[in-house]
Amino acid sequence: MNALIQPGAELDLDAFVQLRRDIHQAPELGGDTPLTAELVVSRLEAWGYEVHSGIGGHGVLRRGEGGRRLGLRADMDALPMQEKNDFAHASHIPGRMHACGHDGHTAILLAAAWRLTREPRFNGTLNLIFQPDEEGLCGARAMMEDGLFQRFPCDAIFALHNMPGIPVGTAVVQSGPTMASSKRVGLHIKGRGGHGAMPELVVDPIPVLASLINAIQTIKSRNLAVEEYAVISIGTVAAGTVYNIIPDDARMLVSVRTDTPATRRKINQRLEEIVRGHEQLFGVEIELEITQLAPALVNSEAETELLRTSLTPLFEPGLVLPRAAKVMGTEDFAWMLTEVPGCYFMLGNGEGEFHGCSVHNPHYDFSDALVRIGSDCWVKLAEDYLA
Repeated sequence: MNALIQPGAELDLDAFVQLRRDIHQAPELGGDTPLTAELVVSRLEAWGYEVHSGIGGHGVLRRGEGGRRLGLRADMDALPMQEKNDFAHASHIPGRMHACGHDGHTAILLAAAWRLTREPRFNGTLNLIFQPDEEGLCGARAMMEDGLFQRFPCDAIFALHNMPGIPVGTAVVQSGPTMASSKRVGLHIKGRGGHGAMPELVVDPIPVLASLINAIQTIKSRNLAVEEYAVISIGTVAAGTVYNIIPDDARMLVSVRTDTPATRRKINQRLEEIVRGHEQLFGVEIELEITQLAPALVNSEAETELLRTSLTPLFEPGLVLPRAAKVMGTEDFAWMLTEVPGCYFMLGNGEGEFHGCSVHNPHYDFSDALVRIGSDCWVKLAEDYLA
């Protein structure tokens, strides 16, 4: 793509829409986003930003010194899935697709960065964080472990995401628990295999697997109160090779999502009780491995109110909503909010066939109208927070 507009020109929205579509056509996965990061770095260097790349994989970019310190974050990675759209900017790489709108989030923050070079009406430090590997829930932690907030301290940090199914021109700015935590639970059932005709001589892990499936499903229905949100989904089970051999072992992987630490601890305790009870009941050994992928995302009250106050003049009356329907998706920006107060908010992506289509769907597409709206939000927040 040719060099983008230079500071001092009027905002050329079409140029940033085209940039978004360029990123969409060449999606990159996980922490391996060198081309997207290079695009970001080249633009911001041309606009006079101080660039620090290679943090947790790829970049942080800074403008200004001293005063209050504001962090704005955008994610850059795509998903390993085949796009089924036939428009001109569809993915050119088989098996990869920007099906969550991270191409748009990157374009929004770039548009805001460019606009803030023209007449920077603030006095402070602006840290622009372009993060890889949000989908794998690893990018935020990788950047933090690489010294993100030690090298680039932030007094507050913010991020946005598009939200299909609600109209363009609507924002959701919600205080408190907003997105769910995510953990992966692995169970390895160790029995003693043998001939299928002589089950009395073996310790069969298959009935244990079946019983565990039923027991784990009762955690949500019988151990949690109605106001305790959780989603427990068994994603994989594996055992055996052929029909007439009882296997030595069986395995299961479970996804658990909750929205508070207390509910997470309760589920962990119940999983431990169920597993140890099955060991006694069936005479097997079961390895239980619980991996926390991301904590619950909790927006701090003060920063949420500050953001709501800043954004309200940009929207029609009543269209900055205090909450939306409960969702149990996970966002690794939650790790950043464990160290720095801030807010993660939503912009309506629209309704209809493409823009109302759920994220992580092969027919999804980001609404280009959000490039203007989202950059308006970032510019207004930067000027208000760093006034």
